[in-house]
Amino acid sequence: MWTYLPWGPFADAAAFGDAMLGATAARDLRFYAIIDRADGAAVGLLAYLRIDPAAGSIEVGAIMLSPRVQRTRVATEAIYLLGDHVFELGYRRFEWKCDALNERSRRAATRYGFTYEGTFRQATVSKHRNRDTAWFSILDGEWPRLRTAYRTWLAPENFDGDGRQRQALSELTERA
Repeated sequence: MWTYLPWGPFADAAAFGDAMLGATAARDLRFYAIIDRADGAAVGLLAYLRIDPAAGSIEVGAIMLSPRVQRTRVATEAIYLLGDHVFELGYRRFEWKCDALNERSRRAATRYGFTYEGTFRQATVSKHRNRDTAWFSILDGEWPRLRTAYRTWLAPENFDGDGRQRQALSELTERA
């Protein structure tokens, strides 16, 4: 997980806590904890970043998910809730950016219905190397269809008794 994040790995929980506390001081960065309602466990973090009200754009990033919730209803619902909130606030654009080498993040963005827009070459330096950044977005005009896809996917009837999905989110977002 730490390969593509701008910070970490950390020596211990205290060092991680200090780094996150420092990050929360940024004006355009808002962290949210992901809590699994099934047992109350903290299973991840994500953030709004690059918050630009004048341009009507906001990015989701700094995504750190426990392996137990990767590609699950919990993670998907977290992205859905953030996206829905973005558009309720009147933003025009919900962005997802990731290291272009991070194939898992690129696949996740597509699964969640974000559209690939291109790669900014040498967009930044991360951990002493040039980082190309892949850009994805959902626009306000696309959100109503995607909201319906998310709600359909998250509905209890989309899952069997063992919790397996009946219909994939990617199928629903492709049709949205």
